[in-house]
Amino acid sequence: MNRFHLWFCQSDHWRRKTRNEILPWALDGIDVGEFVLEVGPGLGITTDWLRHRSKQIDALEVDPALADTLQRRFAGTNVNVRCGDATNMPYDNGRFSAVVSFTMLHHIPSPELQDHFFREAHRVLQSGGVFIGVDSLPSFLMRLVHLGDTLTLVSPDSLNQRLESAGFTEPDVELGSSRFRFSAKRSS
Repeated sequence: MNRFHLWFCQSDHWRRKTRNEILPWALDGIDVGEFVLEVGPGLGITTDWLRHRSKQIDALEVDPALADTLQRRFAGTNVNVRCGDATNMPYDNGRFSAVVSFTMLHHIPSPELQDHFFREAHRVLQSGGVFIGVDSLPSFLMRLVHLGDTLTLVSPDSLNQRLESAGFTEPDVELGSSRFRFSAKRSS
């Protein structure tokens, strides 16, 4: 992340927006179960919120410095942090009741790698498990915040088909004002 992006993601404004708007909307009516994998927790704002809503959270963060910070911060809690790649997850098949991804899909550098992430999310889910997430819609502000960062926006118009191609059932995408949410299930 560039410096401005990192600063913004640590701001009180983003923390409030995430806790009061984004996460409640993303998880509205969805039971994540007891064993949740959060992919791309970044600074851990979403992890803080999730850890009070599930028995066990595993957080997979690709950035070694962020992963190290999160490991220290969540030591002794119900959160296990690992440094790793969403496109090659270090977890057994069928381990999690839910895989969640909040405003991180656009950080995966290509549509092909995003699709690989979708297949990995499907692989690590238990039968009947859910894949849930939120990501951003195109905007001038989005592009500005990501100057010098990876920005590969996901089109919500094609996401249902992409999730089905990864093996998911019941994909659902809903548009918001500046973002979209999605959910899908791993069938029995």
